[in-house]
Amino acid sequence: MPTPAKGPRLGGGAAHERLMLANLSAALFEHKRITTTVTKAKRLKPYAERLVTFAKRGDLASRRRVLGLISNKGIVHELFTDIAQAVENRNGGYTRITKIGNRKGDNAPMAVIELVLEPVSAKQAVVAEATQAAAKAAPVAEEAPVVETEAAETEAAEAKYAGSKPATADNVAPEGFEVKGNEDSMKYHVPGSRWYDATVAEVWFDSAESAAAAGFVPAGGDAAQAVEAE
Repeated sequence: MPTPAKGPRLGGGAAHERLMLANLSAALFEHKRITTTVTKAKRLKPYAERLVTFAKRGDLASRRRVLGLISNKGIVHELFTDIAQAVENRNGGYTRITKIGNRKGDNAPMAVIELVLEPVSAKQAVVAEATQAAAKAAPVAEEAPVVETEAAETEAAEAKYAGSKPATADNVAPEGFEVKGNEDSMKYHVPGSRWYDATVAEVWFDSAESAAAAGFVPAGGDAAQAVEAE
């Protein structure tokens, strides 16, 4: 016989345990509270709350699944209507266990397990709403600096030289950066020079001085690029 996942098994076997938990759940849903041993109450709590979760879904598949465990249709109907509606605003914690001392005779520890059907208090509702709002706002607040930092790092990486801009796909000069630089020849062309229009810029500079500082030389010599001063 396989051993249970954790804790002692109730009854003589696995089938007996499942039947016992189903019967205890049916009694709990019918009477709203039952008295049993502490061990049974602790085993019943997750079992019953799982059935309440199915009831809150309210679809046909969930109802059939519960009917496969609890054959009393009247109790299942009450679970899916009255009980599910009463705990609609709760996110778990549908049952409560209260220890009441030991039983006379065998001295077994006893407890009362009951459904928590009280409406959620206004304070609990406010705390829940605040928690949800904080969870939604937190990712936005955290991601904003990251995006800004990545953009700054990308822009810094693309600017290879001081006073420069990277090449553009349409070969149109960025505003304020009209000097064309060719990295293969390490030469620069100022607007109006002989080869300026025929040159595809591999880097744009804001001035001839910036290009010279980056190690570029004037194409055709200083005289050919002197048109910048005219």
